[in-house]
Amino acid sequence: MARVLLDSTVLIDVLRGRPAADRLRAMRRQGDEPWTCAISIEEIWRGLLPGEEPAARRFVRGLRCAPLGPTAGSRAGQWRREFAQRGVTLHQADCLIAAASAGIEARLATGNPSDFPMDEVTVEHWPVGR
Repeated sequence: MARVLLDSTVLIDVLRGRPAADRLRAMRRQGDEPWTCAISIEEIWRGLLPGEEPAARRFVRGLRCAPLGPTAGSRAGQWRREFAQRGVTLHQADCLIAAASAGIEARLATGNPSDFPMDEVTVEHWPVGR
């Protein structure tokens, strides 16, 4: 059984019944565990449309939540510093999501794989939208 951390792009897609919903069902059938983290939960809550909150609550309750503690914080900060030294700006939220994924040894499912250039994270592109 493998762990897959779903970022906010995938979570929103699933919540709205778009293509990632089918992929999540298939992933569960093969025995993989869907995870998320507090950063992604905040991001989906920020973008909820009227009437989506009850479904979002049910959906999030069915996911495991990766911890974000000092190790994840220092890993995220290290990535931001290292990439900044190369002239690449990474967003704090993306680095924390990636650190949460690395912390539980999970693949990271996202609609935006270019946001996660860290070598230590295995990124899966889940096309989203439409």
